[in-house]
Amino acid sequence: MANGRPIGIDLFAGAGGLSLGFEQAGFDVAAAVEIDPIHCATHEFNFPYSTAICASVVDITGDDIRKRANLGKREIDVVFGGAPCQGFSMIGKRVFDDPRNQLVFHYVRIVSELRPKYFVFENVKGLTLGKHKQFLEELIAEIGKAGYDVLLPYRVLNAADYAVPQDRRRLFLIGARRGLAMPTYPETVIERTTVWDAIGDLPDADQFEELSGSDCVMTKWKTKSKYARTMRGIELDTADFSYRREFDSNLLSGSLRTEHTALSQKRFMETEHGQTEPVSRFRKLPPDGLCNTLRAGTDSARGAFTSPRPIHPHLPRVITVREAARLHSYPDWFRFHATKWHGFRQIGNSVPPMLARAVAGELIRALELSPSKPQEVLQLGETDLISFDMGEAAKHFRVPRNTIAQRNRKRNDNQGDLWESAYA
Repeated sequence: MANGRPIGIDLFAGAGGLSLGFEQAGFDVAAAVEIDPIHCATHEFNFPYSTAICASVVDITGDDIRKRANLGKREIDVVFGGAPCQGFSMIGKRVFDDPRNQLVFHYVRIVSELRPKYFVFENVKGLTLGKHKQFLEELIAEIGKAGYDVLLPYRVLNAADYAVPQDRRRLFLIGARRGLAMPTYPETVIERTTVWDAIGDLPDADQFEELSGSDCVMTKWKTKSKYARTMRGIELDTADFSYRREFDSNLLSGSLRTEHTALSQKRFMETEHGQTEPVSRFRKLPPDGLCNTLRAGTDSARGAFTSPRPIHPHLPRVITVREAARLHSYPDWFRFHATKWHGFRQIGNSVPPMLARAVAGELIRALELSPSKPQEVLQLGETDLISFDMGEAAKHFRVPRNTIAQRNRKRNDNQGDLWESAYA
């Protein structure tokens, strides 16, 4: 970590969307806590300076995090994360006491133990609706008991308002340790990024035989849009204060091909932009519009169903992991797990980095800091980290193999194209 940069801790880190956004705003991510060994390995690959802690927040304390990240008594500037909210039992008891919501309870506990200057809690917009508001109100009250004030009224932010080419709305709760200056919510960006701005330059994966069995290939291509040029690393993003990574912009990664039947391809081509193909229920991306919300599908414990993947605007196939990453505002140097199933899940579960950057930038202002881009260039981790199976990942982090329930690989033929190469 660089001297002088504020530090943050990422809870429920996943592959690192929030981590990257906070790094881009000027923070160093001292530690990332994530229970899934596959995701933890991906985070370690992309953030080699950060301590990846493969553990549940239920089983870890603030002191544990400090020790493992070698933080000593250093003050932490921000704790951020999006705890999964599993259930809302509204009858006869406080929602916060429901054992299904214990992850949120432990988020608050770790904030109270680490005593950061600020916290950011990210979650689904549904928490602001109907009876779920009760849970949100109880969460704010618990945070208050821990000595933190919350920025009110809380807001749901749309990633599309922060130059991300995707309609994705998420709740952000922002808070400050009592007595500190309160940040504000970020102002929206006037000019939106379109689907074609994001992915129009990317070579067609189907033209590379190598991508039938590998997720990456070296090739050369031209990139015109400013958004795509910054994602590719061939144009400077002046608002990005992250570490530069050693990366060849001619590497096309995350592009393992998906095989479709001739009939499926015909249906895809006949579908109009912005419309849903009736058989697969896949939406065809409008080149001059926004991508619909990219979703993760279910995890291993809940059946490992693949979420519908959008259809490419002009090609008879679903989008690749790299195309999804561009639509989520991940730069091309950022690598995901080599399989499509894990790669799409890592993207769909994450906060778009540019949205996270906008929020984190307001904390930088509240801290009265002037961020600068570090001179150090980081080497990404060993590629084994992004090709581990669950057993290998669990062994790497010295956790039980059954830390995450395993998926059932049975194919459901009634799912049709939903399952085509789902596990590749």
